[in-house]
Amino acid sequence: MFPQNRPPAPLQPPPGSSASAAAASGTPQALKLTYPETLDRIKEEFQFLQTQYHSLKMECEKLATEKTEIQRHYVMYYEMSYGLNIEMHKQTEIAKRLNVICAQLIPFLSQEVRSPEDRRACTHTHTHTNLLLYRFSHNLIFLPLSPFLFSPLALGLRNPLAVQGAYPPGTFGLPPPGVNGELAGAAAAYGAGLHLVSPQMNGSAAAAAAGYGRSPVLYFFSSLLPLSSAYSFHVSADGQMQPVPFPPDALLGPGIPRHARQIHTLNHGEVVCAVTISTSTRHVYTGGKGCVKVWDISQPGSKSAMAQLDCLNRDNYIRSCKLLPDGRTLIVGGEASTLSIWDLATPTPRIKAELTSSAPACYALAISPDNKVCFSCCSDGNIVVWDLHNQTLVRQFQGHTDGASCIDISNDGTKLWTGGLDNTVRCWDLREGRQLQQHDFTSQIFSLGYCPTGEWLAVGMESSNVEVLHVSKPDKYQLHLHESCVLSLKFAYCGKWFVSTGKDNLLNAWRTPYGSSIFQSKESSSVLSCDISPDDQFIVTGSGDKKATVYEVIY
Repeated sequence: MFPQNRPPAPLQPPPGSSASAAAASGTPQALKLTYPETLDRIKEEFQFLQTQYHSLKMECEKLATEKTEIQRHYVMYYEMSYGLNIEMHKQTEIAKRLNVICAQLIPFLSQEVRSPEDRRACTHTHTHTNLLLYRFSHNLIFLPLSPFLFSPLALGLRNPLAVQGAYPPGTFGLPPPGVNGELAGAAAAYGAGLHLVSPQMNGSAAAAAAGYGRSPVLYFFSSLLPLSSAYSFHVSADGQMQPVPFPPDALLGPGIPRHARQIHTLNHGEVVCAVTISTSTRHVYTGGKGCVKVWDISQPGSKSAMAQLDCLNRDNYIRSCKLLPDGRTLIVGGEASTLSIWDLATPTPRIKAELTSSAPACYALAISPDNKVCFSCCSDGNIVVWDLHNQTLVRQFQGHTDGASCIDISNDGTKLWTGGLDNTVRCWDLREGRQLQQHDFTSQIFSLGYCPTGEWLAVGMESSNVEVLHVSKPDKYQLHLHESCVLSLKFAYCGKWFVSTGKDNLLNAWRTPYGSSIFQSKESSSVLSCDISPDDQFIVTGSGDKKATVYEVIY
């Protein structure tokens, strides 16, 4: 293509030359130019073409930028319209259900608070929803019925704050700022599918209602809740799945925490794949790449490791570390065929023994209740049994066809539970050395915990589900609050609750066995490991952002 669609100019002979005279006379002659003249003309044409090239290049870049900007705006507007549609649909569903609630509650209001403004609010409009909640929050608490209707007894809650963990986060954006705690509890309970008042209410609740001169008002808010908002399901033996109606004492009673607050951040410096806390709750052990670090958490303030135990090879991760109850021995396993047994009683911790198996890695460890035996989950699927006193291999349980990823042992030391990457959970009889049970799943098993009460086994899946199995019955519970792999799981020593952590950065605390959510904490990276102190007062987690976090459990 010629610049600006013009053909190249013919080369003209220099004025006064014979070629010029011949051209003037019309006599055809061969065109002859000197080399310098030819080079100058070529140079001029090249410079012209180069200028045109740069101009076109700038124009092309400008068009590409405009195209990218238009695409960005298109994607942004598409996402906004999609999100708006979802939000409008959710608000519509909320309004519909609130209208049902309002229609049932307004007849119990006294006439002076039943204003025309309130009655107009009982329409399918989003504008008056907040107004209605606001009026309820300021008026119902003064009515004779309201102390019963919105009391913690009727809600099954200790206090309005406790309900924040009892429903899927983000399910409902209610109530708005300014709504007091009692109504907040009611709205949150509605979002959780809890019964404000149920036919199974205890005698004191019914008596309280009768004492106010009103008959008990039975509101089944769970029946108004769409199935999709439930997160805990009961699965029967024939596979039928039903949302769980949480009992009134789901978040009440001794041993049930209200929430947990972060008290320490331990900057390990590498991804923390394993954590454990001592019986005295003074020391925390964090396992990262090639070492375990020891932390003293008994004093407030910023923390630095008080000791570093170099284990395995420098580039291999620690996958599990277990303390003996006396706090004098630590067993460490990870991406190596060797387990390290550390003596912590000496002024400087030292390795007092190493146990070597044929498997290239150890994924998890468990210690028998009598502290005489250690169980190692190996990457080849075997479960290796070690005699800690003689440092010898006693037995191997073989059954998993892929890596054995997690393990726990019953309090009486007679049964061992293991989960594997072969999608199975297996129960082993430690006295007879044989497999007792096998549970098959459609997902890899990443974590499990055996309830100290001896009835329930909680299993964390690669699929993001937590399943709670009864050890002798076919039914189970399936819990859906994690959004990605469930990487670790631990029961409280009282057995009434347990925690799970995941790749979705979440720490979830659940009520045993039906899984009402007690509290939830979100960290800044995947939470790979967790442990609970023997007195159930502290939780420690290890995460992908190279730190461990210590929480104090608040009751």
